[in-house]
Amino acid sequence: MKLYKKTLGVIAAGLLAVSGLGAVHAEPSKPECIAPAQPGGGFDLTCRVALNGFANTDILKEPMRTIYMPGGIGAVAYNHIVAQRPADPNAIVAFSGGSLLNLAQGKFGRYNVNDVRWLAAIGSDYGVAIVRDDSPYKDLKSLMEAFKADPTKIVLGAGGSVGSQDWMKAALTAQAADVDYKKMRFVAFEGGGEALTALRGGHIQAYMGDAAEAFTMLEGGAPIRVLAVFNDERLPGVMADIPTAQEQGFDIVWPIIRGFYVGPKVSDEDYQWWVQAFDKLMETPEFAEMQKQQGLFPFNKTGEELDTYVKERVEFYTELADSFGLIKK
Repeated sequence: MKLYKKTLGVIAAGLLAVSGLGAVHAEPSKPECIAPAQPGGGFDLTCRVALNGFANTDILKEPMRTIYMPGGIGAVAYNHIVAQRPADPNAIVAFSGGSLLNLAQGKFGRYNVNDVRWLAAIGSDYGVAIVRDDSPYKDLKSLMEAFKADPTKIVLGAGGSVGSQDWMKAALTAQAADVDYKKMRFVAFEGGGEALTALRGGHIQAYMGDAAEAFTMLEGGAPIRVLAVFNDERLPGVMADIPTAQEQGFDIVWPIIRGFYVGPKVSDEDYQWWVQAFDKLMETPEFAEMQKQQGLFPFNKTGEELDTYVKERVEFYTELADSFGLIKK
């Protein structure tokens, strides 16, 4: 009987150990962040927040790496995760408000907002209007006056094609300036990094980009000038002197969420590990400081709360895109 009880005890201990392995193995063994564009720009910045954030804690034991997967402003990465790596717990993929706008327009092929698991939002950003520092345009009003006088002389660049969030910011600005947005000369680039390179090279006259990108460039002494911030109040720090679009007579506010999703078949256990990992990361003072350093503002949501927000935002973007005739019927 004693031997029988001892055997049962060994088996029970073994079962407990096995059940405990789930929690151990929930931590990814080869964590990677997929940035759906070329290096530079918003997706790269988003991955950098995760990499640097986890690197400064003991939450993630293994070092994370960034994988660049450009194509379709997120479409290639989205399709890759859903179709080829749906259950991979190692990969988190960066997304932005622009990704949600593209989903709203059906630009991710046959997949929609319900085909991934929305994981964590690590901050918000805002749209900005950027020119070179030697540009004749000193503010948004002067740029739009020149655009109104002759739309063919102003070439606008953006990370994304017609219907992207950069295009939408330009179209909303043109609309607010009483200019036909259909007359915009618009050059699409694969991500904000390429658009900023084109701006610095003089290939385009203005770029409707993101504040975090501009913040990083200004901190690095890049030769750019930010004409306006698409927010209802000025941003702090190095951008504190930059007026909002509203201050200059253009009623435009464009928030940009930044975060991550995982594949649709990632197990609940693995998904919750990531949710809890981001929850822990966001509680650290180092994370708040890193948000500031990257020009991001607090917008910390994970799990179901983020899932609800994302789906509501996609519904809003669908209505907005439809108002510009961008939804195929």
